[in-house]
Amino acid sequence: MAARRRKSAGSSAAGTPGEGAVLPADLELQDLYGAFAAHGLDEDDLDDAAVLVPPVRLPSEEELTAQAKAVPMIGWALRLARWTAPHRVVDEFGDLTGPDRAPAARLLGLAPEEGDAPEEAVVEAMRAWSLACDLDLVEIGTTAAGEHVAIPGPDLEAAEEGDPETVLELWLTAAGIVRELAAEADSQELEGAAPGGAEDESDDDEADEARLSEVEEARDAAAELLDEALQVLYEATAFAEPGQETVPLGVLAALLVVPEGEEPSEELLGDITDVMVSLDPMLADLAELGLLDYRPIDPELFDEEEDGEGDGPAPEEPAELDEAESARFGLVRLTPLGQYGIRQWLLEDGYDAPLVGDLARGDAAELLRGVSEAANVLPEEELRVWVAGREPLAAARELLAAARGIDAYAPMRRMLCHSALALLGAPAEPAVREVLDDPELGGGARAWLAALGAADVPAPDRTMALWTVVDTFAAQLLDTGGDPEQLRELIADLPVTEEPAAYFTELWRVDHPYTADVLEAVGELHPDRAVAKEARKAAFKARSKG
Repeated sequence: MAARRRKSAGSSAAGTPGEGAVLPADLELQDLYGAFAAHGLDEDDLDDAAVLVPPVRLPSEEELTAQAKAVPMIGWALRLARWTAPHRVVDEFGDLTGPDRAPAARLLGLAPEEGDAPEEAVVEAMRAWSLACDLDLVEIGTTAAGEHVAIPGPDLEAAEEGDPETVLELWLTAAGIVRELAAEADSQELEGAAPGGAEDESDDDEADEARLSEVEEARDAAAELLDEALQVLYEATAFAEPGQETVPLGVLAALLVVPEGEEPSEELLGDITDVMVSLDPMLADLAELGLLDYRPIDPELFDEEEDGEGDGPAPEEPAELDEAESARFGLVRLTPLGQYGIRQWLLEDGYDAPLVGDLARGDAAELLRGVSEAANVLPEEELRVWVAGREPLAAARELLAAARGIDAYAPMRRMLCHSALALLGAPAEPAVREVLDDPELGGGARAWLAALGAADVPAPDRTMALWTVVDTFAAQLLDTGGDPEQLRELIADLPVTEEPAAYFTELWRVDHPYTADVLEAVGELHPDRAVAKEARKAAFKARSKG
């Protein structure tokens, strides 16, 4: 699975079926779907995670196993595999013979016990049989008499008993097969196209080669589109609030199509529609395996456009749609089983795809170091996992001890320590009071106690106060990556007096590894030109003293 990347302007999905239908190309994206945040999506968060894979929270293996076994197609494959015991005659291709097809449909509850089995039921039973063969739940062989037979595969018993490793591996293989077939199906429209215009055999050969190349390109484009859509859903689910994981299909398409920082133009709205129509059948296929919960595009939308009776608004007169009407354009939610599958594919492709809590398994030192240094982490979630179930006072002392230091990540560790202490609450107060005189922790400890509403908190001396200002700002520099927009508000709140030269004369003398970096940031971003000038001068002095 390739890493997700945003589309550039003018790019389109593979194929444009359903062209002319009443879809979001005819509507205002904001009116139809609302802001991304309304669906638990933060556009900046998603863009920041375009390369880094965010952590996700998964159910236990036992829960995932139960969900996998509950997928109808998996259950059918298991029942058909058991049905072959001790052996069952098949044709030379390994398919069920004609007399066995209707009974197979009845076994799966797809056809009535009496009378003819509907063709649709037989087709579904044959799909389940094909999956059972693909998963090696059924093995095909030939007897000494030359008869082709099927017998249960070696993993069948373990799968029936619910062995997590066996069941999840079977499900993941099945999901991979369906994922591949879904992309192939999206490109099949081209395969039946006649070359046309060929006048001799040479022209026929060239036309066939061109058509084959076109089909392969369409298949690759469809597979890439589906992979990108799945990774966007993975990211969206990671960042979504509980209960807000469902994404309108149009929002998903917009995240794939609209370049960063741009509003969708009329042309891009058309591309969004094309992507939606291409994704619709592929997502429906994956929903069969429990990877997604999917409400497809309402087919009546196409009929309404063709009949000229659709009540969708015209492009020049966009109208807001209620929730029910908006849902007709497709809704998709990645299931926990789907998160598991996509994460496994990412890991197989060499990506770091962490789980929430991965960094919270060790002691406080390992926690703070891991969260400080990790690029793809949700700090608050890791801290919550770590403090859960721990004795607050002992945990607070362990955190404070781990927060000491003057190395490059020490300011971040202290900031994370304070966040973890806030989760522990008032029971941590005695441990915090124990470090009031610590030169590295004392300033932050006083601020934490004041925020808690504690009484009798002594004021820090000037040296401690200035050191804490630098340390706090250094933590923000590390946490934001120096992003100017996020730093400006913090810089504006610096306790600069009416004499900035005197303040910065004190500040540049602070013995902290980030003093010069902090002063340079203030000099670059402070809105008051006089203050910024003094900060730059102080930064130069701080650099020079080293």
